[in-house]
Amino acid sequence: MDSETSNKISETVLEILKSCNLDEVTELKIRKMASEKLGLDLSDPTRKKFVRQVVEKFLAEEQAKVEATEEVVEEEEEGKKKGDKEYDDDGDLIVCRLSHKRRVTITEFRGKTLVSIREYYNKEGKELPTAKGISLTAEQWATFKKNIPGVEKAIKKLESRS
Repeated sequence: MDSETSNKISETVLEILKSCNLDEVTELKIRKMASEKLGLDLSDPTRKKFVRQVVEKFLAEEQAKVEATEEVVEEEEEGKKKGDKEYDDDGDLIVCRLSHKRRVTITEFRGKTLVSIREYYNKEGKELPTAKGISLTAEQWATFKKNIPGVEKAIKKLESRS
């Protein structure tokens, strides 16, 4: 097969592959579509083998792209975690997740360290904070922390009434 013919076949097969749903199309269908488009018989063993090579090369390249993308996503996810600590997209330390929507984070705002207990929502794959929540300065957190035993005592008292 001459190089001009093989180039035409290759270009046509690649064009078809790029426009098809790769989960539904078969090599036979691709070969038939290319054959119709080119007006060539591609069932000849040499041409059939050539089409198979073009398809396999294309699929291998697509798989490599998928794997590279997955690697980048994994690296980004790993980048959010440093050691055993987890960080959000803004670099704030996630102390704990209270539920899938709520979490406690340590953040820096205008030079002050804040403890934030806040609700989050998903938008385009990113977790973003809502206005629902509270941010406490280090002093406010210390006061709150000192009073946790009193809060726990009040909770137990209310629960025992039920």
